Order: sequence, then structure tokens, then C-alpha cells
Amino acid sequence: MNPSSPKLVVVVLDGLRYDAARRYLGYMEHLTEQGEAVCHKVRSELPSLSRPLYEVLLTGTPAAQNGIAANHIARLSRERSVFHLATDAGLRTAAAAYHWVSELYNAAPFHPLTDRHQHDADRPIQHGVFYFEDHYPDSHLFADAEHLRKAYDPHFLYVHTMNIDDAGHKFGGESAQYEAAVRAADGMLASLVPDWLLRGYRILVTSDHGMSASGQHGGTAAEERSVPLYLLGDARFMLERGRGESALPQLLLAPLMCRCLGIAPSPAMVELPEASYAAPGSRT
Repeated sequence: MNPSSPKLVVVVLDGLRYDAARRYLGYMEHLTEQGEAVCHKVRSELPSLSRPLYEVLLTGTPAAQNGIAANHIARLSRERSVFHLATDAGLRTAAAAYHWVSELYNAAPFHPLTDRHQHDADRPIQHGVFYFEDHYPDSHLFADAEHLRKAYDPHFLYVHTMNIDDAGHKFGGESAQYEAAVRAADGMLASLVPDWLLRGYRILVTSDHGMSASGQHGGTAAEERSVPLYLLGDARFMLERGRGESALPQLLLAPLMCRCLGIAPSPAMVELPEASYAAPGSRT
């Protein structure tokens, strides 16, 4: 294992629509204004549902290929995820995430009494803390993630929260409760991101899908498909600047994670043209 291997934290704020991110994530937008982060708009794959998009984010493959086409399809992925590729490269992996992530990459079905805490170097997610209730507090989830980071020093840490999505389903994507959940997540990021940056982590903050005013997602509307991608640390230099309002395809996030980790994407992952990338650390 190369001790100088880059390290990456990916934060997925489930159910966060792009316009809400740009309006309510005050700390993240502060970093953007200061040049410490860049934000791109991402257009999610279809169907804009959670489990299918977890698979998209981590394997870079569409539902028509990977077969995870609905939330009720609970089985192991048949694709090579970023977790698989990282462990194959000798990197350490960890996740604090909803239990569907465990079902996709470690074991299915998920058993709450035995599978909440997982530590197995032979699995794609070597160290995991998985929750199974949508109202599990984001504050606890970020604390779980910090425990994994400090205790196991992973090269790839995946952090997946659920309270924004939960508030959206209960009260709608334009409700006061949804706004409050977004603002709360921003405060939690403000507590953690500065230390991650000081320690040299590359950071991606994104979402799987958005949320309609009526509390739904899965369809083609912009509010259900448009999500943010914040890049921090050296990661902010890895895509071309000046994309404006042109949305990135969500399929590109998995190979981007691989580039941030210094590993090769899988053959199934489709990347941007080479000219769209910059070498990490480049300031041009």
C-alpha cells in the first residue's frame, strides 16, 4: 500500500435538489465564493430513485445495464463499484450510510441486529456503520463517519445522510421542514470540512436525486433530477472550469471518484473527454 495515496471523502446528501443547495448551503456557498470549492450542476440518471442512483454514483453504469432499476430490487450489485476498485488497489474503504449501500456492495439482505457495524478486510466496504431508519439523525451519521475516519484511516470514506430526503417526503421539497434539514446539514459540514481540508482530503459533496414540491422523486422533472456537485481540496481542480449551467451527467461521478483516488476506472465507466480533466494540484 502506498502511504502517499490520495484520500477522498464523498458526502451524499440524499434528496438534495440543486436550487436548494445553492440557496441554503451557506457554508458551502461561502467556500465557493472564496474559491475554496467549485459547484457544478449534475443531471441525475433515471429513474431518479434512491437505490438505482446509489448504484449509478458508485459504479458509473445506468439502470438498463446494472439492473438496479427500482428501490425494491434488493441484491448485491453485479458491477465493479468504486469500493471494489479501491480495495483491489490496496486502499482502505469505509462507509457511514443507509443500509441499502451495504446490500449493494457487502451483503444482502441486510439484518439490522447483526449488520449495523461491519469490519471485514475482504469485503468491498471494509469498515461500515449502516443505519436503517430514514429519520436516523444526520448528526449521528456524521459522528459515525468521523469515528470511521479516525479509527480506520480509510482512503475512501463514503458518507450518506437521509434527513433531507425524509423531510422532503413528509413535507415536500419546498417546505420549511425541507429547508431546515438542508440548513442543518450545512452546519454539520461546516464542523467537519475545515479539518478534512487541513488533512489534505479531496472532498465531493453531492446528492442522488432532488425532490418535488409534493414530496416525490423518480421522474423526469428538473427539481427531481438536478443536484449539486461541490468539489473541494485538490478535487476542485480536476474538472474544467466554466461549465456554467451545463449539467454534468451523473454517470461521470464514479470515474471522477476513481481519479480522485488515483486508481483506474472500471471498463464499464464512461468518462468525459480527457481534455475536460486537469491534473490534481493544477491551478490553470
